[in-house]
Amino acid sequence: MTTNPPRLSIGLPVYNGEKFIKEAIDSLLAQTFEDFELIISDNASTDKTEEICRAYAEKDKRICYYRNDKNIGCARNFNRVFKLSSGEYFKWAAYDDLHAPDFIKKCVEVLDKDPSIILCHSHTYFIDEEGSFLQNYNIKLKADALKPHKRFNELLTKHLCYQCYGVIRSSALKMIPPMGGYGNADGILLLRLGILGRFYEIPEYLFFARSHPQQSMSMYFPNYMLFANNTKKPSLSMLPDFYAYTVWFDSAKKGQILLPHWRIIWEYLLSIWRSPLSWDDRLRCHLSLYRQLKGTEYLLLKDLLKVLQGLWKGLQAASIKKTQVLH
Repeated sequence: MTTNPPRLSIGLPVYNGEKFIKEAIDSLLAQTFEDFELIISDNASTDKTEEICRAYAEKDKRICYYRNDKNIGCARNFNRVFKLSSGEYFKWAAYDDLHAPDFIKKCVEVLDKDPSIILCHSHTYFIDEEGSFLQNYNIKLKADALKPHKRFNELLTKHLCYQCYGVIRSSALKMIPPMGGYGNADGILLLRLGILGRFYEIPEYLFFARSHPQQSMSMYFPNYMLFANNTKKPSLSMLPDFYAYTVWFDSAKKGQILLPHWRIIWEYLLSIWRSPLSWDDRLRCHLSLYRQLKGTEYLLLKDLLKVLQGLWKGLQAASIKKTQVLH
């Protein structure tokens, strides 16, 4: 006897999330939409995350808990929960964020009604460690445009990728490469989804992104709260540390020679070349990319200088070691 798969799969990747994960899971279990599975992939946590998650899995059959033998990096853990999923729709959830009880229900209703929409999310506001309101997330993108080149242009705009935590058609996610192990990998994933279909933003504040010192954005993108306020024009000095983000997405790259800004441009170009676009749309996407990146050329030079500095230090270290051996 076989059982029907749930309509929605929720993937919750986590590493050392004991401080907030109870609230996050409770927020999901309190959803008015109940036909879902919750897949938790623990990235070899060293705190009480495993104990907490196993206790929840014993109480609710919708919860499946998996634990990695070693930390495989953020991107691979995000991809793992999707690979383990079986639902028609899929949603990533963070161990520290919260949702209004009707978040999933309203997102699923939108997707059920309009097949041209492949991702549905809501307005977002920030909460602090205690769950109290901090400020609204005011970056609003017109990713519901009918033309794919217009959606591409919108998703090139600087934003914090919270659409990743919306409800997504699993069939659309299967049509694009998994999340990569490089800086801005979540932004590239959204860009590729946006080429395939429209996003819809529910005009209600149903998603609550927690801001705290242990999260990646606080560590590698310290100005992101200012960046999220559209009354202040973003400056290049506000950009995150894409070197650190690359290692966060893929821990195996620690200590390697990295060209994070070159890699981001390459992935933008691949997104255009490998997508089912007309020649007119491809041309328009290339023009959008040129306009958005114009003025950031020094970041490419910065990458090359870092590589040269690393090679020079390596040569100096090798020379010193050789001298010590000879003496």
